[in-house]
Amino acid sequence: MFKQKTDKRVAVFFAEGYEEVEAIAVVDICHRAGIPCDMVSVTGENDVTSSRGVTVVCGRSIEDAGFDFDAYDMLVLPGGIPGMPNLRACEPLCDALVKHFREGRGVAAICASPSILAELGILDGLRCTANPAFQDACAQRGGKVLAGERAVRDGNVITSQGMATATWFALEIVRYYLGDEAVAAVCEGVVLM
Repeated sequence: MFKQKTDKRVAVFFAEGYEEVEAIAVVDICHRAGIPCDMVSVTGENDVTSSRGVTVVCGRSIEDAGFDFDAYDMLVLPGGIPGMPNLRACEPLCDALVKHFREGRGVAAICASPSILAELGILDGLRCTANPAFQDACAQRGGKVLAGERAVRDGNVITSQGMATATWFALEIVRYYLGDEAVAAVCEGVVLM
């Protein structure tokens, strides 16, 4: 059962071709920690299909009446191909990412999606990581890539490498809002030693 522990809100954005674990791990871990987290479609439809044919039903779409990016304290991008290019093609989302970053609000991306943050100028001068195939793209746009790290936080930006690091990525989001004690509680609950 969800027990809210903060007024901070997280949105995970789903585009056609998203990577399943990278998206759902964030939603799951945030809920376990007590952080409100919405699954938001960028397609205009609530049903979104992953790169491996898994369809989820998002609770919201960016095309819903009254949808407001500013209602969220952190915007999260899962990876996946063609999920990442589909997220990059969503201009309202990209504009919101830049606005959130400039206002000191949270932005997070995993796998291929840190390259979106790099293209938007968000990673310039920041420590980061990404899927190994996208680390050069991040470095070329000014990111200080820490290739061996599972998840990296620099200020209000969190990045991670991919599906196998998704739990650590999600735990960094928990740490950002609730601290080490909350991370330890989640780790115990999911038997992450």
